[in-house]
Amino acid sequence: MSLPSDLEIARSVTPRPITDVARDLGLRDDEVEPYGRMKAKVTLDGIRRLEAENARGKYVVVTAITPTPLGEGKSTTTVGLAQGLNRIGRKAAVCIRQPSLGPVFGVKGGAAGGGYSQVIPMEDFNLHLTGDVHAIGAAHNLAAAFLDNSLHHNNPLGIDPHSILWPRVVDISDRAIRRTIIGLGGRENGIPRETEWQITVASEVMAALALTSDIHDLRARLGRMVLALRTDGTPVTADDLRVAGAMTALLTDAIKPNLLQTLEGGPAFVHCGPFGNIAHGNNSVLADRIALATNEIVCTEAGFGADMGAEKFFDIKCRASGLRPDAAVVVATVRALKMHGGVGRIVAGKPLDPAFATENVEAVRGGAANLAKQIENVLAFNVPAVVAINVFPRDTPAEIEAVREAALAAGARDAVIATHFTDGGGGAAALAEAVWEAAQIGAPDFTLLYPDDAPLLAKIETIAMCMYGADGVDVAPAAARALRRYEDLGYGHLPVCMAKTQASLSHNPALRGRPTNFRVPIRDVALSAGAGFITPLLGDIRTMPGLPSMPGGENIDIDANGNIVGLF
Repeated sequence: MSLPSDLEIARSVTPRPITDVARDLGLRDDEVEPYGRMKAKVTLDGIRRLEAENARGKYVVVTAITPTPLGEGKSTTTVGLAQGLNRIGRKAAVCIRQPSLGPVFGVKGGAAGGGYSQVIPMEDFNLHLTGDVHAIGAAHNLAAAFLDNSLHHNNPLGIDPHSILWPRVVDISDRAIRRTIIGLGGRENGIPRETEWQITVASEVMAALALTSDIHDLRARLGRMVLALRTDGTPVTADDLRVAGAMTALLTDAIKPNLLQTLEGGPAFVHCGPFGNIAHGNNSVLADRIALATNEIVCTEAGFGADMGAEKFFDIKCRASGLRPDAAVVVATVRALKMHGGVGRIVAGKPLDPAFATENVEAVRGGAANLAKQIENVLAFNVPAVVAINVFPRDTPAEIEAVREAALAAGARDAVIATHFTDGGGGAAALAEAVWEAAQIGAPDFTLLYPDDAPLLAKIETIAMCMYGADGVDVAPAAARALRRYEDLGYGHLPVCMAKTQASLSHNPALRGRPTNFRVPIRDVALSAGAGFITPLLGDIRTMPGLPSMPGGENIDIDANGNIVGLF
C-alpha cells in the first residue's frame, strides 16, 4: 500500500498553536512574534534570557554518506530522530535549514523532511516562510548597487573595476545569468562591466547570518565584507561604502530564528539555509543556541556528506560559536551504497533503475567503503558516530546487515534501522536510544582539523587529504595569487570552506565509492571576510545552479480551492 504524498500527510495533521509550542519551551509571550497561528520568530532577548537560566542540552549533528541525486533522507532523519527522542521521554528539538526556492522548483524538491517525519506547515516551510531569504537577497544586492553607484559617481574610493569581488544574487536557479554584462545603454545606466549572479543561499550575507551571535556582531560582519579592491590592492569593504548599516537594517527581523513544529508537535527551529556544497551548509548558530537552552537534546543537520557539511559544521560553525558537539549521526541507505558499489544509475526525476530492486549484498559491501570513509571523517574530530540505516521496503535483511557490519567495522558506536518515514517518531525510537547513549558519553576530546594559524594552503591540503582521501592539491595560478593576496591582507587566520561537488568524496562527480589516487584541483579562491572564511573552488563547481529538463516547478500549482498542490 502506497503512502499519501508528503503534502497530504502534512495537511492531515492539525498543528498546535505555535504559541503553545513556544510556552512549552519556556518562552514568554513578549519573546515570540507570531506569523499567523503556525509559525513565529523568537527574539534575541528571549534567547539570551533562556541561555542564562538553563543548562545546555546535548548537541547532535546529522550528516550522511555521499548521497545519490535523490538524497538519502537526511532532513527526514533529523526530524524523525527528534520525534523519536521525544517518544522515549527526552525533551528534544530539531534545527534545520530553510530551503532555497532553487531546489524547490528544480530537482530536489522541498526540504521539510518527508513521510511521517516532517516540519509543518509544509507549504510555508518551502515557500518563503517568513521572508528571511528575500531579506538576505535585498541586503546583498543593496551592497552591489552601492558599489556600482560609487563607480558611476567618479569612483571616490579608487576601486579597480577589474577587481570587483561582489556578485548579485537571486533565489532561483537561473543559469543564463551566471555571467552577465551590466551597465549597458549609455552613461546614465552605469559603467559597463562583467559580473556574475549567485543563488541567494550562496551569498556571504546568508553565511554570516547563520554564524552570527547577535545584531551587533552581524553589523560588524557585514561591515568587514570585502566587495572589491582598490587600484593599490587594498580592500574596499561595505563599511567603506557606508552601506553596512542599511544592510543590517534590512536583516533586523531575519536574524530572529523561526519556530515551527514537527508532525508530532515538537519544536522545530528553521533558520538560514546555506548550501552545503558551495557554502558552509548549516543552519544558524542562534537557532541552535535557543534550542540547546530549552531542550535536553538538539538534532541539527549539516549539508550533504560528512566530507562537506559535517566538516564545515565542526571546523567553521563550531569554531565560530564555541559550541561543542556531543555526537553525530551518519545516514546511510542500501540504495546509495549499491550505487557506490557499481549498480545502476540514479537520475532525479526518472524511474529508479530496476537493478536497485534486486538483492545485491556484494554491491552493498563494495559501496560501504564510502560509508566507512564518512564515519572516519566524523571520528577524525573525536566525535562518536551512530549510523542510521534509512530503510526502504525493497531493502533485504541481508543487505541491511551488510550495512550494519560495515558501519561497526569502521568504528561506529552503533548502526540502527530507522523507519521514521513510514512510522514517524516510533520508527526512530531505537535510533533515538542509541543516539542518546552516545551523547551521554559525548566528545570530551573534540578537536578541530587544523589550527587558526596554519597557512591557508596547508588548511586546504589537510581537508583534501584527510576528508576526501586525496593525494594532494593542484593550485591554479589564479588560486595561488588569491591565497597570497588574502594572507598579505591579513586573512590567513580564517578557516576554509571548500566548494566542491556533493556527488563524490573527490572533486569529480563521476568518482563513486571511496576514490583513491587523485589530486584535487583548486581553480580559484574566494574571500568571505565578514562570514569569516575563504572558499576554494574545486573543479567545475558552480555557485548558480541550473534547472533540469523537467523542473519540479512544473508540478506546482493551485487547485480549485486555491490550495497549493504539487510540492514534494
